[in-house]
Amino acid sequence: MRLTIIENAASAVRSAFPGQKLPAVGKSAELTSRDGDEPTDEERALRRYLLYVLLPLWFVPGVADWYWHKRSDIEHTAGTHESLTHALMMASVGLPVTAALLCDINALVLAMMMAGVVSHEAISFWDVSYARKRREVAAIEQHTHSFLEMLPVMAMSMAICLKPRQFAAIFGRGDEPARWKLEPKRPRLTIRYIATILTGVTAFVVVPYAEEFVRCWRVDRTLAPHERAAD
Repeated sequence: MRLTIIENAASAVRSAFPGQKLPAVGKSAELTSRDGDEPTDEERALRRYLLYVLLPLWFVPGVADWYWHKRSDIEHTAGTHESLTHALMMASVGLPVTAALLCDINALVLAMMMAGVVSHEAISFWDVSYARKRREVAAIEQHTHSFLEMLPVMAMSMAICLKPRQFAAIFGRGDEPARWKLEPKRPRLTIRYIATILTGVTAFVVVPYAEEFVRCWRVDRTLAPHERAAD
């Protein structure tokens, strides 16, 4: 009954303003079109995979990597200096991902995601170069790193596929002007989805790595690099 009333009201508005595109009545987490068009099946599938598979999948290697650090006694080997690099890596991808969840994916957000991928790779190289000389970096930990490095690249690539015109506009190409400001996502992701993702990030990323940093800080209250382990 309620849905029928909404549909009738929407139909009346369309009649009053012929030729104008109006947002679809139904709103779900994967509907992120700026102009209100119903996404194609391919776009919907890509968004669902990005939102419901790729982002939650990020938690698994994140927790695993925290465990490998703990098992290698990071607080007494690589110390607070390495734990800081982990916090920087999380921030480098966390900020653009948050922007992509809450704001329309435009030229600014895509540029933030690209910059995040580059900075994440650079910090990751710094991290491993430092850690492998001071603690055991087992093969399983290195394999875990491969997932953590590729997931941001996959998320960025999917965002570009969803917004190719804004990606082209970054380089002055295409028929659409680049939008260099944060714009609210229309329609927004559901509160339930955002709350679920934020809970997952808190439980599986923020808490474990905050615990690691505190554990390291109790042993080494500086950010200075530790001496290299004896060969």
